[in-house]
Amino acid sequence: MNSKTTIQNDMEEPLPKIMGLLPPEIEKKFEFYNFGHAFEILTQSYKEEWSDLEECFRTLTIHVDDIMKAGGNESPIPKRLDDLLYPRGWREIRITGDLLIKLFPRRSDCKRGQFSDTPFDEKTIRGFIDGHNIDFVKSKVAFDLEWNSKDQTFDRDLLAMRTYFDCGLIDVGVIVTRAEELNDIFRAKGVMAKYGASTTWMGKLLYRLKARRNGGCPILAVGIKKNCVEGM
Repeated sequence: MNSKTTIQNDMEEPLPKIMGLLPPEIEKKFEFYNFGHAFEILTQSYKEEWSDLEECFRTLTIHVDDIMKAGGNESPIPKRLDDLLYPRGWREIRITGDLLIKLFPRRSDCKRGQFSDTPFDEKTIRGFIDGHNIDFVKSKVAFDLEWNSKDQTFDRDLLAMRTYFDCGLIDVGVIVTRAEELNDIFRAKGVMAKYGASTTWMGKLLYRLKARRNGGCPILAVGIKKNCVEGM
């Protein structure tokens, strides 16, 4: 079997969908996809943070009027999450970092592979890490919501989470977006054009996760379903 076939088959593995492991009232409102054992990490190692998120999922509702309003930062949906998570200690975080490079010479009195303890030169790359922000971080758990942005926003989110993970700042990430079934509501309300295929929804996120754009960072992908919407 050649390498091209191996990669293609790996990309076509069944989706790691979680079913029957969460309270029924939560699974009724959301769908869950587990990458890199994110669910196990959350429920076993970060029980307080997972309790916060479970309560958030249990409490969060979206009114049909919210769907008719502007998207992005003007939508009331992100603000609703602020109200649920900020009182529990979750905060938006942005990190920056410089890269310090040290050059160590080989000791002149030693064989190859033995180096001086003192560098002969140092270089600093300013802003080597910059502009990576995440909506909510508590302890070592990251949480982002993408309701209706351009789908390239997922690339930014996954890069941020893998950077935090590589720096040892988080152990797991959670990304919430729209489940495909919400399209039924958008069509019924005549706003499907605003929630097009090139915006942030679960299909665009799963494609990137299956391509491992999250690097080594475990990700729990959460989709908002029709039963989360009130006022129909």
